[in-house]
Amino acid sequence: MTAAPTARIASPTGPASVVRRKRGRFLPYWLLLPGLAWLIIFFVVPMVTLLTTSLQTGDPFNGYSLTWHWANYSDALRTYHAQLIRSFEYAAIATVAALLIAYPLAYAIAFKAGRWKNVLLVLVVAPFFTSFLVRTLAWETILSDNGFVVRVLRDVGLLGANGRLLATPVAVVCGLTYNFLPFMTLPLYASLEKIDPRLVHAANDLYANSFTAFWKVTWPMSMPGVVGGTLLTFIPAAGDFVNVQFLGAPQQQMIGNVIQSRFLVASDYPVASSLSVMLMFLILVLVVVYIRRAGTEELV
Repeated sequence: MTAAPTARIASPTGPASVVRRKRGRFLPYWLLLPGLAWLIIFFVVPMVTLLTTSLQTGDPFNGYSLTWHWANYSDALRTYHAQLIRSFEYAAIATVAALLIAYPLAYAIAFKAGRWKNVLLVLVVAPFFTSFLVRTLAWETILSDNGFVVRVLRDVGLLGANGRLLATPVAVVCGLTYNFLPFMTLPLYASLEKIDPRLVHAANDLYANSFTAFWKVTWPMSMPGVVGGTLLTFIPAAGDFVNVQFLGAPQQQMIGNVIQSRFLVASDYPVASSLSVMLMFLILVLVVVYIRRAGTEELV
């Protein structure tokens, strides 16, 4: 008995099928258009505007014109290098302080919280339910000369009779640490939560004590959270100006305060723009160096 011939379905080769194939080929690019438009409008255009403004000369009364005046950068750096260095110092101290506070907190939530884990995570992000400005003003009240914290420190002898915290570098660093602490805690928790506790138990079974098991197992596996948290804390802290404005004094001005003053008070747009470009460039260099030295495969 001969088998019946199977019918073959010919693939369509008409003009309509060609059009459909071309549409399918270009569909991913069409889907990228909204994101590309967003980046061009809200990133590329502002960056180009900022760069061209930084190379202008003139004054607020007669206007500014693009003259490719590269000396704006050297002049701004020579005048405001102290504020620039201070910004990185305060941001680095606040980042280290946030890491020391957030790591035990994230570790406890990831491994010890149990059914309270979600409640504690909500408490971590709860400060974001209020304004950044309100939170900073609250610290102004907490650290005031007549506040509870200063009275206690005076009573225990850590502050003199006329000692104060407000309008000092300590107050600025405290404000930066508090305001950006959730940015450190959440990435740390995300990395720690992925760690299988059985790996730590295996290290203990191999006669490693708690410290060795943490240093050899937990810490390396949490490095993506450490790197991500430090970047999310350091970058906005370096450009912050609100904490110094309400918790510091003119002697503690950071580069963000200078940029804000040059833009909105003095209308010195070229200097403000050149400072902004230098700040972004220096942060980019620091981020690249940091990721290469302390980063992980997930971030490189």
